[in-house]
Amino acid sequence: MGSQRASSRSGTSAMRARVSHVCEALGVIAPLHLAQSWDNVGLLAGDPSRPVKSVMLCIDLTPDVAAEAAQEKAAMVMAYHPPIFKSITRITAASGGAEQAVFRCVENGIAVYSTHTALDAAAGGTNDVLAQMCGIQQSDPVEYIDAGQTECKIVVFVPGDEVDAVADAMFRAGAGRIGDYQKCSYRLDGVGTFLGSDATHPTVGCKGTFERVPETRLEMVCPKCRLAAVLDALVAAHSYEEPAFDVYPLTARPVRGIGRVGQLPRPITLAGLARKLARCCSRRCVQAVGPLDRTVRRAVIVAGAAGSLPFQLALTPDDVIITGEMRHHDALTVLRRGCSAIALSHWTSERPVLAAVGARLTELLPNVRVVISQQDREPFAVV
Repeated sequence: MGSQRASSRSGTSAMRARVSHVCEALGVIAPLHLAQSWDNVGLLAGDPSRPVKSVMLCIDLTPDVAAEAAQEKAAMVMAYHPPIFKSITRITAASGGAEQAVFRCVENGIAVYSTHTALDAAAGGTNDVLAQMCGIQQSDPVEYIDAGQTECKIVVFVPGDEVDAVADAMFRAGAGRIGDYQKCSYRLDGVGTFLGSDATHPTVGCKGTFERVPETRLEMVCPKCRLAAVLDALVAAHSYEEPAFDVYPLTARPVRGIGRVGQLPRPITLAGLARKLARCCSRRCVQAVGPLDRTVRRAVIVAGAAGSLPFQLALTPDDVIITGEMRHHDALTVLRRGCSAIALSHWTSERPVLAAVGARLTELLPNVRVVISQQDREPFAVV
């Protein structure tokens, strides 16, 4: 019974999980298309076909974490921060820092995967976990991500008695699909005009004569990858010597990006919220910018380094920026804007998401043991 239940929860539980299966599961948790364009996410090292019994989660893949993964016999490490980010020239045993950690993982057959900003933007990811700590029930992203141009719209003008034939040809070639709907089109009757030269052979009317012809404007969406095939089908089905058509680029609907903005469940002082978050993150102290007795009502959450992202919003004294780290001059900007900020430390603001990722991975891959690294630690000490 136990194996049957596991099989119903995951298609890979009835077989031995592999690195590729873990990559697919992590892609469900943190879709890679949500990552920032400058980021380096996904499988960074390893063999996708290698069997996996254990996965280790960490924020930073340090040499100590790599040694811990080898001791735990983990076949894969999910490191939130990409250990391979900027261009590197070599990875050897004598390398230092992240490069050495990657070398040790490869040496021990341990695959390395990174989520970073994909997890920041994902539902239930880094920023949502911080929002939950604040008690925020509903939030919006600070930034939306351009999903990219994947579709276009084709508009063609067709004699009324040919509309169905031309439309059907375009449908068969791959146009006119919107979500789960097929054969989607819009049709509007009108009048087309033309004046053919002596070299033309018009299907209707006469060359050398200014003609007015009843036509239907037919339009439908088309995936860019099918554009050439659909246009070929359109021309083949159309009776005109020179069919008139236009192709318009379509902008995809933006998807939720990094950062979160939401109302706090109740007004609270800056000091009170800072102490609450310190307890949730097991921190002895956190940094705050602004009067400690100020009442805040809305949180702008940016895990890791806030940078200039929060300042895209119209900030008021009711707002508090919650982040990992903040530059000195950005803190001065907070004071000038009249809002507040809480800095938990970069690592501390990101570490809580590992438990959420571990729970999701266990749900998707019940036969894979998920371990959160104990050697992955805050690099700063409080004295």
